[in-house]
Amino acid sequence: MHPIKMAGMAAILFATAAQAETVFVTLEKDNAIAVLDPVEGKLVKTVPVGQRPRGIAISKDGKTLFVATSDDNTIRMIDSETLKEIGKLPSGEDPETFALSPDGKFMYVSNEDDAEVTVIDIAAKKAVGKIKVGVEPEGITVSPDNKWTISASETTNMLHWIDTNTRQIADNTLVDPRPRAVTFTDDSQQLWATSEMAGTLTIIDAASKQIMQNIKLDVQGVSSDQIQPVGIAIDKERRYGYVAMGPANRVAVINAQTYKVEKFLLVGQRVWNLAFSPDQKRLYTTNGVSNDVSIIDLENHKVTKSVAVGRYPWGVAVKP
Repeated sequence: MHPIKMAGMAAILFATAAQAETVFVTLEKDNAIAVLDPVEGKLVKTVPVGQRPRGIAISKDGKTLFVATSDDNTIRMIDSETLKEIGKLPSGEDPETFALSPDGKFMYVSNEDDAEVTVIDIAAKKAVGKIKVGVEPEGITVSPDNKWTISASETTNMLHWIDTNTRQIADNTLVDPRPRAVTFTDDSQQLWATSEMAGTLTIIDAASKQIMQNIKLDVQGVSSDQIQPVGIAIDKERRYGYVAMGPANRVAVINAQTYKVEKFLLVGQRVWNLAFSPDQKRLYTTNGVSNDVSIIDLENHKVTKSVAVGRYPWGVAVKP
């Protein structure tokens, strides 16, 4: 084949592959989700979804979006292609955040007002368990090896280690005030947790449940009361961890081997949550007060674009 034609076909194939990636963002005050094309760096459409959407995740096969519509007291199931609702899950009162099991069979939902975690069988669309936890549970995650579900109770200042087999709390770890988000490393060996009021990131050994590191996030020229870390993302190789720092309007870049903060990336106002692109070459942040999403190039650790999305972007999920 002629070299020019080959180059043209390669460009088309690359563009097609790149455009396949879609970013979904919940808009808490618009009662909608925004759909972004991150390659073009533009908002494609906005779709009504229910009252006060916050937590969002995508199924392992990429076909179903799960959206917590807090004021509707439900988790909505949405077809990721048509963006039509295809079902609802009984989440309990005021769902805000939730986590999917690695096999995609179960969902664990934080019920802040009831101080409990609801366990949902996704295929059956049924609640199959309620687990009492500390006061105001919010952050929640499941370990990649499916051993543990972690519930962070904001007022109790505690991380609850829930055995996924017994659905009982097996252990607790006391952390700094108002833990907000929890995330495991890909090998399930470490748990990272942010504490909003203390402005800290705590790294815990999953085997011993003991704290390994406690990192104070200090930014020169930013008052400590503005440093309120929330969302966490850790790359698969455990090279870097990224922490959304709330009204400090920055993302902390943390060396996941040395636990040193290497830099702070200035993003939009009131950065809530983070999500990787499928190839982990980009990071997307939801900036609640500036009503936009920042796109970060992770090869260079630089913010490349800001995309206006709508009022109060909160959660973010990415479809390959």
